[in-house]
Amino acid sequence: MIRRLLVANRGEIARRIFATCRLIGIETVAVYSDADAEAPHVAEADYAVHLPGNAPTATYLRGDLILHAARKTGADAVHPGYGLLADSADFAAAVIDAGLTWIGAPPKAIALLTSRLESRALLADAGVPMLPAFGEPEHVPGFPVLVKADTGSGGRAMRIVRDPDTLSDAFAAVRREAAQLFGNGTALAEPYIERARHIEIPVIADAVGGVITFGERECSIQRRYQKLIEETPSPAVSPSLRAELCTAATAVVRASGFVGAGAVEFLLAPSGEFFFLEMNTALQVEHATSECVSGFDLVRLQLLVAEGAPLPMSSPPPVRGHAIEVRLCAEDPAYAWLPSTGRLHRFHVPDVTGSFKPLPQPGLRLDTGVGDGSVVGVYYDSMLAKLVAWAPTRHEAARMLAAALTRSHMHGVVTNRDLLVRVLRHPAFRSGNVDISFLDRHPEVFAPLLSSVDAVRVSCLAAALAGAAARRASSPVLATIPSGWRNVPSGAQITVYDGPAGPVEVGYRLERTGELAGWWVRAVDPEELDLAGLGAPPLTDDHPPVAVVDADPERVVLDVNGIRLAFGVHRVGDVSYVDSPEGSVALTELPRFPRPSELSDGSLTAPLPGAVARVMVVPGQRVRAGDLLLTVESMMVEHPVHAPSAGVVASVPVQPGIHVAAGTLLAVLNPD
Repeated sequence: MIRRLLVANRGEIARRIFATCRLIGIETVAVYSDADAEAPHVAEADYAVHLPGNAPTATYLRGDLILHAARKTGADAVHPGYGLLADSADFAAAVIDAGLTWIGAPPKAIALLTSRLESRALLADAGVPMLPAFGEPEHVPGFPVLVKADTGSGGRAMRIVRDPDTLSDAFAAVRREAAQLFGNGTALAEPYIERARHIEIPVIADAVGGVITFGERECSIQRRYQKLIEETPSPAVSPSLRAELCTAATAVVRASGFVGAGAVEFLLAPSGEFFFLEMNTALQVEHATSECVSGFDLVRLQLLVAEGAPLPMSSPPPVRGHAIEVRLCAEDPAYAWLPSTGRLHRFHVPDVTGSFKPLPQPGLRLDTGVGDGSVVGVYYDSMLAKLVAWAPTRHEAARMLAAALTRSHMHGVVTNRDLLVRVLRHPAFRSGNVDISFLDRHPEVFAPLLSSVDAVRVSCLAAALAGAAARRASSPVLATIPSGWRNVPSGAQITVYDGPAGPVEVGYRLERTGELAGWWVRAVDPEELDLAGLGAPPLTDDHPPVAVVDADPERVVLDVNGIRLAFGVHRVGDVSYVDSPEGSVALTELPRFPRPSELSDGSLTAPLPGAVARVMVVPGQRVRAGDLLLTVESMMVEHPVHAPSAGVVASVPVQPGIHVAAGTLLAVLNPD
């Protein structure tokens, strides 16, 4: 029997495992890096051990340090969660050799299944359908193909190749990335199927031959081959196809000797044929959807199997309704998915039914590794939380999930929330017409949720009114005088914000009674800001009629063309976060007298905070437009910095390994 369990992971998945441990009476041990010292998973554990450093290679990927932590705290079992060391056969073997219980698959099964090439022959003999694989560029018979690493997960080290001219370069790039990321530079190519779906079968197997499948999960909404939205059951899978998929998944489990919880992943072609992709040998991020529709706690089943007990059921559980999960990530989809870092000032999702365990009834489930005040750093994955909607039908689940996301407050970092809402409300998604290229085919989902001109303008007006109310409330004198009160008519009150599309000027004038006499919001050139209002447009302009119902520092109620709207305004420093039923917007108030830029022409700055990974040029070197100059690594992803034009590198004031903030000078290029 397991008495004390160490979770060799962090964030949301550590909290998820701790929740089940508390329910069944198992003590818990957390490990944490410097950056995670104040993280929620550390506070929730019974014991916690510090791993000095921040980079995953120095902390969460150090199996020796984790085993030392287990011995130090008296833990008798280790759960790897997902990612990090969960797919490491060497770590699994080390845990077992140390006399501890390993909550995962046998090391031999992990080694076999994490190698795409090694597993193919065995699984083909077991009757599992799969695509042909080619280990060298000269063996590829046709195009398009997907070149990918033999090992690894998370969508890393993959390239689509559509013509022979770029095939060798793709193989070389994938081999280089795979060696760096996974320690194995082997690559292969498979035929690339257009408009395919990503379908997976979650499974759990015990040590006495029991294998249970949990229906199927649709995971086709992806970016960079990484999942964003998952659901169960799939709208594309019929009962007969489900039976075939589950039979194939069971064959994979039995042929490989797999024990524990995992998922067998397939590619579903438009023709209805399906092909084995790989088996994930650990509990997956999207396991919560299967827990909702089945009613089973998959972490509890993992622990039972690890203790040697047989599974408590002999057949797959019936499916109850429909569950959809979204991954909320700190990234900006509109700007090449750049990660976003900083302090999360507010993180609130309304009407959550439960967290970290199966729900007793349909509703919303939120599993998150962050909270108000958490710092989102550059060292780890960008996922902040998983939000799951469980409802009787797919339509109800999508509607519930989109509404909850729209009304959520996420202040301090940029997230992919708006894109997720756009996808959930898209007609193609609602009809079930999805595949792995969905985001490429529907660029309209990248538009911000708050996109109409009038909605943006009114949100800006609400921010300005809330700011004036805050200044009035904190004033040591004349605090009760209405905002903008004058003995005689005077000029408008003006505030300038840096908004999502650049600087905007907000102007308004109040009557002596406090009523709004007129207002405007217009885009302005940063070099021509008119804070005195001397060149202000007419107060009526082309804006909808607005009346101020109430204006407090944190809440503004406006009557917009006969419709009353409430705006929540959360100000942190110079930034106002405005939330309304229309969506959200962050507005940074600009200073009245901005400082001149200290950057010279040709300066290239860091697009995001992170560590300089590679520097490809030296001063005096001539480069062409588009040449790679250097890379910045953030959230375990390398981001390239290319030459915007041809020229000569004047200086490179950074070196590999140093940490830089967003906007830090990386290089100076003298253009031709």
